[in-house]
Amino acid sequence: PPRAREAGHCRVFRARSAPSGGLAGLPAGEQWFCELSAMWPGQCLALRCGEVVHRERSEFQDVLVMDTPAFGRVLCLDGVIQCTERDEHAYQEMITHLPLCSLARPPRRVLVVGGGDGGVLREMSRYASCERLEMAELDAAVPAASKRFLPGMAVGFEDPRAEVHITDGFKFLKDTPEGTYDAVVVDSSDPVGPAAVLFQRPFYEAVHRALRPGGVMCTQGESLWLHLDIIKEVAAECRKVFQGGVVRYAFTTIPTYPSGQIGFMLCSKAGGEDGPVDFAPLQPPPTDRPGLPPLRYYNPEVHAAAFVLPQFAKEALADHLTI
Repeated sequence: PPRAREAGHCRVFRARSAPSGGLAGLPAGEQWFCELSAMWPGQCLALRCGEVVHRERSEFQDVLVMDTPAFGRVLCLDGVIQCTERDEHAYQEMITHLPLCSLARPPRRVLVVGGGDGGVLREMSRYASCERLEMAELDAAVPAASKRFLPGMAVGFEDPRAEVHITDGFKFLKDTPEGTYDAVVVDSSDPVGPAAVLFQRPFYEAVHRALRPGGVMCTQGESLWLHLDIIKEVAAECRKVFQGGVVRYAFTTIPTYPSGQIGFMLCSKAGGEDGPVDFAPLQPPPTDRPGLPPLRYYNPEVHAAAFVLPQFAKEALADHLTI
């Protein structure tokens, strides 16, 4: 059989010489990364991989950076793909600009919880109105690896307005004065291990408290095709916490995430001068800034379309979303 090396929730296979051409008919000697997880049972994404440029076991997780012919450099945590050079903009731009472009007034102070690869921080740095760009990231190994191996995403760390706190994001929010932020973006991994707390009601209550009246939260919201039960639970909890505000669900396409799609739960806090944010695109996309690539995925039309749900999801979430 082909040799397999366990790597968190993944395996790296090397095809062997065989009349069939090796693993699944592939040329002998090729090395393939296969993403396996109980979060998407019975399926996996496989990428042909070249050099593993970085591998470490941090205090919290396995950190792997590898090169691939199809998607460029790839960052994996505990064997799960977090971002690739080819398609990361489809996620980073949408999780950031869906909430920030929905605000009636340009944001001044924003926070990303997680997001250690720096992609969300990069997108936040496009907003000239922002006075402070803060990050609360649990694992120092992730920003360190991104700065070294993924400079296109890590460029946000170079912004002089950026303040990076290596700390537990939940604790950071509980210690934050009430009404501090215009927006909180929660760029978390899946709800297992250290990230599980970021999908529970006490965390959403901490976010709600830290937002100013009229402020917004956008959190990674899993896949409609794989995790509809999780999405329903999160939406139900958010609706209880963000009473008087708006709770909506949007999604984007991204080839290297399970099922090729990932969603976002967006919530607005009541009490703002302009009424609760309903997440229609109000602000124009941020202008290009020196040192940053142009926007590649987000535009106002994609923003509006992201909230149009397929019928099965619309029916399943009808009792939990406000719009």
